[in-house]
Amino acid sequence: MSTIQIVNLTKNFGKFTALNGVNMTVKQGEVHAFLGPNGAGKTTTIRCLLGILKADSGTVKLFGGDAWRDAVELHKRLAYVPGDVNLWDNLTGGEVIDLFLSLRGIAVDRSRRSDFLDRFELDPSKKCRTYSKGNRQKVALVAALSANAELYILDEPTSGLDPLLEKVFQDCIIELKKQGKSVLLSSHIMSEVEKLADSVSIIKDGRIVLAGAMNEVLGKGTTLEELFLSEYAGR
Repeated sequence: MSTIQIVNLTKNFGKFTALNGVNMTVKQGEVHAFLGPNGAGKTTTIRCLLGILKADSGTVKLFGGDAWRDAVELHKRLAYVPGDVNLWDNLTGGEVIDLFLSLRGIAVDRSRRSDFLDRFELDPSKKCRTYSKGNRQKVALVAALSANAELYILDEPTSGLDPLLEKVFQDCIIELKKQGKSVLLSSHIMSEVEKLADSVSIIKDGRIVLAGAMNEVLGKGTTLEELFLSEYAGR
C-alpha cells in the first residue's frame, strides 16, 4: 500500500484553478521530492494532504484513508514542518515542542527529543520571541523528528538553517529512510534533494509536468537543477 496516493486532485479558489488533475504516489520507505517555484501548487497540495483544504474533485489518501474525512486519526501517524514557522512568543522552544508532540495523542519519547535537541543545537529554555528564523525552524524540525511518525511532510524544512545543520538534517532523513519511514520533501535546494530523494514530482501551474524515479528522470549527466530549469523554460 502506498503511503500517499493522490489521483486527479483539483482545487479551485473562485475562478482560479490552483490544482488541475494532480497525481502523485509516495511509497512506504521512500523519500519523494515535490518541486516547483512559489505559486506552482505545492503548498495547496500539501494542505489538501493535511486535511486543511478539501479537494474539489479527485482523491487524496494517506495510508489508505481519506485525507479530509479521516484527518484526526491520520495526523497521529504523520509529522509536518512548514517553511515559515510561527510560534507563541511567550512559550519556550521546549514548551512548544512538547505541545506539538502532545497533540498527537501519543506518549513523548524524551530520549529521542533530547537527541534531536542536541543534534540541532537548540536551547529549549529560551522564549520563542528571542529565536531567529533558523532557530524557529529548528523547533519545528525537532518536534517533527521527535514524533517518530510514519510519514514526514516537509515543506522547505531547512529554510534559515546554516550549512552545517543542513548536513545534520540530511543525515536525519537518511536515517528515517533506513527505518522504513516515508518522506515528502519540498525544497528549493536542488543539491539536497538530489542526494536524498528516491523519486520526484515537478509541478507547474497546478499540473504535474514530470514524475518518476530519480535515477530514471535525471538520465546520464543531467543534474536535478538542469532538469528543473528545463521544465520551467518550456524546453
